[in-house]
Amino acid sequence: QVQLVESGGGLVQAGGSLRLSCAASGNTVSINAMGWYRQAPGQQRELVASVTSGGTTNYADSVKGRFTISRNNAKNTVDLQMNSLKPEDTAVYYCNCRMFWLDYWGQGTQVTVSS
Repeated sequence: QVQLVESGGGLVQAGGSLRLSCAASGNTVSINAMGWYRQAPGQQRELVASVTSGGTTNYADSVKGRFTISRNNAKNTVDLQMNSLKPEDTAVYYCNCRMFWLDYWGQGTQVTVSS
């Protein structure tokens, strides 16, 4: 079992920045990848960014060039630096970690971007 704790959400103006952090605890030895997803009201949960233990990153087209994911494998943490935020980035952001066949999720942190 893995527990994920997110922090760093909040309210910012368009064009501003936020940094989300996620810390994994518990049985973390077999984590293969960590990432961030988001879900806006009435919309599907979508991948924002992910990074494997080998360093391979993947970004949603909507955030490429604006968001950067980083992972500290030793500490089992993953951060999402969000720059040039847009109102359409408003959503609940969820930390995710993948362990072979299993996915674990954080409780979510609200990001609200005002225009």
